[in-house]
Amino acid sequence: ILCVHFQYTSNKIMEPPSQNLKTTPLLSLRRFHISEDYGFLLPNPLKELPDQFRPWMEIANELPHLIESRQLQARVNKMPLLSCQGLKSYREQRLAHLVLSFITMGYVWQEGQTQPKEVLPRNLALPFVEVSRNLGLPPILAHADLVLTNWTTRNPERSLEIRNLDIIVSLPGGESLRGFILVTVLVEKAAVPGIMALVQAVNAILQHRDNSLLRALQQLRLSIQDITRTLGQMHNYVDPDIFYAVIRIFLSGWKDNPAMPVGLTYEGVSTEPLKYSGGSAAQSTVLHAFDEFLGICHSKESADFLHRMREYMPPSHKAFIEEIHSAPSLRDHILSSGNDQLLTTYNECVEALVELRSYHITVVTKYLITVATKAKGRKPNHLPGPSQALEERGTGGTVVLSFLKSVRDKTLEAILHQSD
Repeated sequence: ILCVHFQYTSNKIMEPPSQNLKTTPLLSLRRFHISEDYGFLLPNPLKELPDQFRPWMEIANELPHLIESRQLQARVNKMPLLSCQGLKSYREQRLAHLVLSFITMGYVWQEGQTQPKEVLPRNLALPFVEVSRNLGLPPILAHADLVLTNWTTRNPERSLEIRNLDIIVSLPGGESLRGFILVTVLVEKAAVPGIMALVQAVNAILQHRDNSLLRALQQLRLSIQDITRTLGQMHNYVDPDIFYAVIRIFLSGWKDNPAMPVGLTYEGVSTEPLKYSGGSAAQSTVLHAFDEFLGICHSKESADFLHRMREYMPPSHKAFIEEIHSAPSLRDHILSSGNDQLLTTYNECVEALVELRSYHITVVTKYLITVATKAKGRKPNHLPGPSQALEERGTGGTVVLSFLKSVRDKTLEAILHQSD
């Protein structure tokens, strides 16, 4: 078993508070480019690139039509080769990565999973890899693009709710794709009080302020429960048949995918094919941060996959997880404090996380397993064929249910008993 929490040595725990404060700087979100209003979401993402990148934007704005009419590959092949040097700001680079990643997914999967394109032309591959290197992100569609950079408010004065939100770039899947992305945006937003609580809690441990720690743990539990409630909106906005048969393939990658066993050749970048995982909820920083803070230990196989998914996050968000990992152990602090109220509230956080993971299993079963079973017994209809090679796999390449159940069960094992 790989335990994902760093164990502090006993002499570290014995340090007096004043010395701790001097040697360990307090945790802040600003240092990791995390917003107090939006969490890991990019605040107010751009919707337009500078004029010189109009060829990209024109294709991006027509993507669903170009893919459905099988014209995207021909359009991309005629696209001029543009340098990313005209992208001046961080938000311009994030929008470029979003646009190029969506075009790439459409290009590779335009003909469906039986005929994927195995070579990405240089006029797409070169700028995509260039902007990816600048951002420290992989050259594939990731959660950082699909969700974190792909949202805008219709009325900035009104609150973040699905009726007031829209996506910036789309793929086939219509309203179900929009719903899938925007419900996930709202899940990230629901996590913000939990992220704030996590910072407050780490600092409370460093300052030996158990009352502040208790309040932070209570806020963390409420945030996890709100995430679960928000995830429930998937049922209102996403049609399982559309998700399974239309949307899912465009989130699929070229690592651990039987449809593309050798990977994708990025022309002009590498002569050998490269392998990257598709989009996955495991690329969201939220639960990684909660797991590290709560000291959840996952099985080696699950932990290896989760650690690999961190390479698909913006580097500052990955650094935040590592900072939580190297902070003093919450579990050790609670056990050494002998504070029953802290122990009870910690366990309530763990139980809320177990419930979230159980609910996620329910959602995945509805949108993946049940529909796959139905599709096997169904004669062809108006929907394109579902991706058989991916039937039991998540878009990130895992055998999805066994992975999710293992992660949920290991979370439950974190429950503390006073005798631990």
